[in-house]
Amino acid sequence: MPIASTLAVLPLLLLAAARSDKKRTLDIYWIDAEGGAATLIVTPTGQSMLVDSANRKDDDRDAKRIHAVAKLAGLEKIDILLTTHNHGDHMGAAPALAKLMPIDLFIDHGDSAEADRPKAAAAYQAYVELTGGRRKIVKAGDKLPLRGVDAVVVAAAAKVIDRPRKGGGPNTELCKTAATKEPDVDPENNHSIGFVLSYGKFDFLDLGDLPWNYELPLVCPINRIGVVDLYQTTHHGLDRSGAPQVVWAVKPRVAIMNNGPKKGGPPGTFEILRKSPGLEDIWQGHLALGTPKELNSDESMIANLGPTEGCEGHYLKASIAKDGKYTVSNGRTGFSKTYASR
Repeated sequence: MPIASTLAVLPLLLLAAARSDKKRTLDIYWIDAEGGAATLIVTPTGQSMLVDSANRKDDDRDAKRIHAVAKLAGLEKIDILLTTHNHGDHMGAAPALAKLMPIDLFIDHGDSAEADRPKAAAAYQAYVELTGGRRKIVKAGDKLPLRGVDAVVVAAAAKVIDRPRKGGGPNTELCKTAATKEPDVDPENNHSIGFVLSYGKFDFLDLGDLPWNYELPLVCPINRIGVVDLYQTTHHGLDRSGAPQVVWAVKPRVAIMNNGPKKGGPPGTFEILRKSPGLEDIWQGHLALGTPKELNSDESMIANLGPTEGCEGHYLKASIAKDGKYTVSNGRTGFSKTYASR
């Protein structure tokens, strides 16, 4: 290649290298859906996975909030939309979001378990049509197609992984006090996809809305998950999930609660979390208005403080380095705190 041509190409190569070098962290955003779910993951390679697409709203509120955070993260598209289960607060905004930005691949657990419910059946059919043949069904034990990280499905379609992850094993003592609850009234929850995402020394756990009775087999009598650094509270922090045996077995250092002003965050959930060995902090999407204020976290760790009316939809973010250090920050205040992985 002539020297002049080489010199012309060199700046472009350097720019590309600089951009590649700039994206070295794993970033996780919890987008405010006021009790719905929308967790955006951007890998160190720049690949994106949105876990759940929140609520369908007449004004497309949640789709617009997801789009705004995606743009903030530098995304022009969503590479993967993983829907943990077929409930409106986890999949409702997908059609509106697809009009705002492209979605390349759709991942889910399979057919709706609530096909006998007309409204649920219609929503599921609309989702199937939206995927347009770009759909992948996963089962427990499958790896998610994310570059630069390791992400394994630990629960899906009402089943859990056969073999424990590294760090797991017998959990007999903790499971002696395990108790079940009345069956969940919404069978789709039982089929929720749960996964562990690992980057270097860091592990993140998201179990969707997996109910109490269906999450217990993940840790009793064998802890199949191991320990994690960051735990997204199951089922928005409702006490229909989040069994103490699960939380205490995985021993998170930080918990993120994607609750709403009046959904999630009852006193019992805070008690279980704060009794977890090694837990340092609970960050919240919202101040839980139905729970005494003193039981909530400090306001510096809560993204939104008021009721739905006038809520600006502030987000939480975790940025994780290869060495396992991670910083959680509050989009409302800019407050941040850094932690070390286990």
